Parts: sequence; C-alpha cells; structure tokens
Amino acid sequence: MPESWPTTRSRRSSIVAQFGEARADLVGWALTTGDPLADAVVDEIHEHGRAVNLALTEGLGHGLASLTDPPPAVAALLRETETLPDYVDDALLDEASLPHFSSPAPVHILSLSAGSLVHVYESPSISKVLATTGKLIEGAPRRLAETGKWIATALLPGALRRGNPGYVATIQVRMLHAHMRRLARNRGYDEAADGVPINQIDLARTWMDFTLTSYTAEQAMGFGCTSNELASLYRYWWYVGHLLGVSPRLVEGISSHDDARRVADLLQAVTGPAIPESSELAFATCRAIAGQLNDVLSLPRGMGLQAMYALTRRFHGHAVADELGLPHAFAADRLLTPAISAIRLRRAKLRRDLAAWRREIEKGVARAKSAAEGTDAAA
Repeated sequence: MPESWPTTRSRRSSIVAQFGEARADLVGWALTTGDPLADAVVDEIHEHGRAVNLALTEGLGHGLASLTDPPPAVAALLRETETLPDYVDDALLDEASLPHFSSPAPVHILSLSAGSLVHVYESPSISKVLATTGKLIEGAPRRLAETGKWIATALLPGALRRGNPGYVATIQVRMLHAHMRRLARNRGYDEAADGVPINQIDLARTWMDFTLTSYTAEQAMGFGCTSNELASLYRYWWYVGHLLGVSPRLVEGISSHDDARRVADLLQAVTGPAIPESSELAFATCRAIAGQLNDVLSLPRGMGLQAMYALTRRFHGHAVADELGLPHAFAADRLLTPAISAIRLRRAKLRRDLAAWRREIEKGVARAKSAAEGTDAAA
C-alpha cells in the first residue's frame, strides 16, 4: 500500500469497495510510480550531457552490445528493451498488426483525434502536465501529427525489431515522457494531489486509448475488426506497451474489448473530473483535424468541424462531451448515419473476398511504408 494516495485520484477505500484490495494496491503503486528506467536515463543526461544522448541513440539503433562502457542507466534501459517477453515471436512481429492496415490512414487519424486524444485529454493529470510544460493549445496539431506518425511507424510489420524504426520511435516516445515528467516536477506539478506526473495509471490509460478507444471509434465509423483481428492487435500492443514502459500488470492479457473495458473502468475510477485545460485541448484537437472528414465520409464542404463534434459525442457519449463543453451538432449527426452505413456495407462485401481483403491490407501497408519514407505509394 502506498504511503500517500494522491488526493485528487479518488480514495483507496473507494477503490477497495469497487475492485478489491489487490486492485487497490496495484492502483496505489501505479499512481506513485513513473518509469524508473527511463527517468534514470534523463537524470544521467542532465548530469553528463551529450555523451549520454549519443550512447542512447547508438544503442537504440545498433544494440547495447555495440556500446563500449555505456552509461549505467542507458545500459539498464537497453537491457530491458532488448529482452523479449515470452509472447513475442516472428509471427507477432511480422503479422499481428496487419488488421490495422485494413482501414485507410485518415480513419486512423480521426479515431486518434476525436477518439483517443480527446479521451487522453479528459484526464486532468495529463492536461496539467501539458499545461506545466508549455504549448498547451498551440501544440495540439503538432502532437496529433507526431502521435499519428509514431503509431503508423510502430505498427508496420517488423518495425518493432531491435534497431528498426518502430522500435526506435517507440522508445523515443518513452524518453519524451520521461523528459516531460522531469520538467513537470521542476515547474511545480503537485504530486501530492495528482500522483507522479505521467504515472503508470496515466500510461496505461493512454495505452487503452490507442487500443480500446481507437478501435471502438473506428468501429463506430464503419471500420470494425473481427474478434480474432482485435485479439491479434491487442497482443501486438502488449509489446508496444513493454517498450513504452507500461507495467505488464496493467495491460498484458487483454485480448478483447470486454477485457479492456474491465481494466479501463479501474483506470477511470482514479482519473478524476475534466478540468478547463481538458476542454481546451479537446476543442483544439477537433479543429486540427476537421478538414480530413470530407476525405473519409464524403460530407458536404464546411461540415467538418460540426461532424467532429458529432463523432466525438458518438465515441465518448453525451456525458463526457457535455463535461468537455463540446456542442451538439444535430445536422452533422444526421448526415453521419447513412455515410457510415454505406461504409459498413462496402467493407462487409470486401471481406467476403479473401484475396481482395488481403490486397486491401497490402495496399494499406504499402501506403504506410511510403508515408514513413516520405515517398508516394501507388493507389
């Protein structure tokens, strides 16, 4: 049991009543724990400077064995990331993420924005970290673009092998979290109230938004996955979580949306109510991506932002949207229903032709590779 339960993150007695002693102990530990391995590397960087950064970059690209006398914290981090969990094999690395590419890239951007990131920003602790580290609102479009690029890179087949772009990019995201954690602490983040900045609950909640929230949002737009496809994607994301420094006790073993919702309920119980910064970030995210809706759902020009509000309400429900202050968009919502129905019909027809379905996935992978390399893919 932790020495001090953060005052804004519910109460231990409430978590015990809802989820039991063992889960309350896990949550108490998670709220007061960041990422000790990555945090130690950041401390080493601040103490010894450029040489540590160079060692980390070399080690990510070529492995710990390539380093002579590596800094101790860098060595410890690389030893962990290079140790494969027992569920990781060639099939997982090369094939488990393939269902992701059955949907076009703009669909993933929409589910990431109106789905994942709006829910991430609903967390007051995460919004406070962004507020204390600067560029809260003006940085929203860039965060969206960078997050989308990272996910597309990390999910490419083979990308998470040691030294490959997805592996490197994922650990760079982990290091960004560690740098933000240190910066938030130096700028007065209240750990007694909110727990460690970007703590294990926050990390697991974000992992859940890239899986449960994102894939249910895509299903709501007509781009759903089968139960087998979801199980494959969740398994792949276990390994992404491992590289991100998310505790396996919080996410490993999840193989369906039902599994994920049970954990998400626990995480939500200690998230706390939205704050004004959460609403500002939600609005900024909707504005940043509204124009792409026309490409996906063939809506009339000028309806993009209204449709984003309508989708956000479909993804998260009216209670959350009201809490964030997002307006209703009744006209746009009426236009969404036939557009989504048409997408579902087209996708069901395509699935019935296995060869066509495989080609669709192959085209999605090719486009993602081309985008990552900065080249144009054939249609």
